[in-house]
Amino acid sequence: MIVDHGPCGGEPDTCSNHPSSRPRRRAVGAGAKYKLVFVDRLLATLVHLRHATTHDVLACWFGVDRSTITRAIGEVRPLLAERGCTVAPDIRLRTLAEVIDHLGASGQTGIIDGTEVRVRRPAVGRKDREKFISGKNKQNAVKSMVVTDAEGRLLFCSPAEPASCADITHARKLGLVELLADGPAVEILADAGYQGLGAQTGGRVVTPPHRKFKKNPPEWYEEMHERQRKAHSSRRIRVEHGIGHLKNWRSLARHHGRREHMSDIIQSVAGLLSGSRRATANHARGR
Repeated sequence: MIVDHGPCGGEPDTCSNHPSSRPRRRAVGAGAKYKLVFVDRLLATLVHLRHATTHDVLACWFGVDRSTITRAIGEVRPLLAERGCTVAPDIRLRTLAEVIDHLGASGQTGIIDGTEVRVRRPAVGRKDREKFISGKNKQNAVKSMVVTDAEGRLLFCSPAEPASCADITHARKLGLVELLADGPAVEILADAGYQGLGAQTGGRVVTPPHRKFKKNPPEWYEEMHERQRKAHSSRRIRVEHGIGHLKNWRSLARHHGRREHMSDIIQSVAGLLSGSRRATANHARGR
């Protein structure tokens, strides 16, 4: 039996009617489909941030491959970081400039402090290997500046910097001096690590009092200095409570993953914690 393939004899290179010679259409939405709906991706990211659960364990829980969990967390985490800190149902602060404007408009006092998170040491041979060593803790870490209000509610967490950067240098890099000098009249409480910002901001950054007598101070001066130091410390302690709530999240107790993810991690946790019921309840009770 003879089969007619047309004038070209059925050769795919010469016959335009042959199936293999026709141009293939690209299917719309081609590619691997997600096996996790968005709610599951969000849940996996939250569990990973709160309990530092590994991607392998999360993959077993959700019945997917490890790469699916890694992809989901890598996509959801930046979205959480961009949300900012919620201070009211209709107010969300994303930048340091918005925080200063909010404090000025509401007449509140802000409190700043730096916090460090331990990270893995860079590999041998990297030129920036010593860059992450903290001068205070003598450990490899990254640093973030935290801003709270007078009640300890989180308002802002900065992107992470290597821990070798001093607190006052970090604040200057974030533009705090310019924002306070050109913005509304805001009182910012800080510890001794920020001494020097008060003169640059017209006294808007308040730090512990200096010691005028370093040797053989009078007894009356020691009593006055200690009283002023304790009064300042009691007002500034709220930021330590806010940092303590941050460090309760296992991903910020010590980070074993990539250091370049730390900015998204700490800003994600701050945004989630600022809008949580517990934080709102503590704020309402003045705790």
